[in-house]
Amino acid sequence: MEHKGNSWHETCFTCKRCQQPIGTKSFIPKDYQNFCVPCYEKQFAMQCVHCKKPITTGGVTYHDQPWHKDCFLCTSCKQQLSGQRFTSRDDFAYCLNCFCNLYAKKCASCTTPISGLGGSKYISFEERQWHNNCFNCKKCSVSLVGRGFLTERDDILCPECGKDI
Repeated sequence: MEHKGNSWHETCFTCKRCQQPIGTKSFIPKDYQNFCVPCYEKQFAMQCVHCKKPITTGGVTYHDQPWHKDCFLCTSCKQQLSGQRFTSRDDFAYCLNCFCNLYAKKCASCTTPISGLGGSKYISFEERQWHNNCFNCKKCSVSLVGRGFLTERDDILCPECGKDI
């Protein structure tokens, strides 16, 4: 057997770890020693935190731990997270859609989650929140962003519409 200018008898060309003849099987040289692929993976490859199998190509690091891309999934919907934006809560990773549906505050007007993505701003008043474009007078629909407003039960009103309260 020959590899990079070195020669071995066929029976001497063995895996450094398991001592089995490599023959014509695939092998991986490391530090002037040769390893069969399973032994190399057991000894040197990182192990996926989720499935405990070796990571031979690619992979993802999350919380300083290695994962296969196929194993790094949203805790809720099980969609693959590698290559997309995600966030976490209590060390569990979530796609943004699941995170918003599960944990984000809901707009008092349209009831959809307020994600805050892309630096989008929102208004918060007495335990309620609104998207900027939803913070409008209940009667005349004028935007109340940056303006004074009045409240009537759960409604917000501009000063003009609220003057008869």
